Amino acid sequence: MYHLIVRWLTLTAAILVSAYLIDGIRVAGFFSALCAAALLGIFNAVLRPIFILMTLPINILSFGLFTFIINAALLKMVSGLIRGFDVYGFLPAVIGSLVISLVNGLLTMTVRERPPQSPPPNHRTGEGDVIDLQDKGNNRWE
Repeated sequence: MYHLIVRWLTLTAAILVSAYLIDGIRVAGFFSALCAAALLGIFNAVLRPIFILMTLPINILSFGLFTFIINAALLKMVSGLIRGFDVYGFLPAVIGSLVISLVNGLLTMTVRERPPQSPPPNHRTGEGDVIDLQDKGNNRWE
């Protein structure tokens, strides 16, 4: 649950940064950005794979660059549904999706949890060591 909230807040911050940097994107406040991030996250999880699969030939021919157009379309769809989050035009949507992707990636890298390191084997208890069996004859091993 913690990981989901952190990702939601990083996407919210990325939307706010894109609204600050790009003239064609306007966010009325933090709550609008929070709602836009939630809906964009849902769209990215549900609709984006469907759109990528539907446009696979174009995406292959463009070496994956058509994905930016899909991201821009999703951003434009979110702006149509969330009051207080507006994207004026398709070019700001494309640039906004690039900025959101970059900022979200950078923020995610900085807050990513590191996996716990496994402790070294304990040689006193034999934990993690190889068991050496000896043949005692008659299919008996000890």
